[in-house]
Amino acid sequence: MHSKLRYSVFYWLPVLLWMVVIFGASSDRHSFSHSSRLIGPIVRWLIPHISDHALYRVIFGIRKIAHLMEYAILALLIWRALRQPVSNNTRPWQWRRATFALLLVVLYAASDEFHQAFVPSREASVIDVLIDTSGAAVGLGVLWMAGRRCGRW
Repeated sequence: MHSKLRYSVFYWLPVLLWMVVIFGASSDRHSFSHSSRLIGPIVRWLIPHISDHALYRVIFGIRKIAHLMEYAILALLIWRALRQPVSNNTRPWQWRRATFALLLVVLYAASDEFHQAFVPSREASVIDVLIDTSGAAVGLGVLWMAGRRCGRW
């Protein structure tokens, strides 16, 4: 296989697949009303006397944490694809590369919210774009700190 094609498949295919996962999570099937049917009974089993209001807040929090995590993963996958690792070369940290990965995540998060504006049970939210961006920034920040701690950069 041509090395450039191999690079594209090996590094960018996971990015695209993860974007498909995120896009799928933006569907009606993963709206608050649907996901609360799964999360709600689990929380009620763990905390039997939880009030409806508290249950709503827990489900809301879990959904926002999921946003943070899915976009942190997306940022890391994009950073990995942009970094183009080479064996026996640790490749130093480049803020430019991390910034570009973050910018790509912001654009994808905004497009995902735009998509949700057309899903009847969903709504577009600038706050969600900020949460997604925060998740990406946290993911890249943790990666940078781990790399510094391990002496990679």
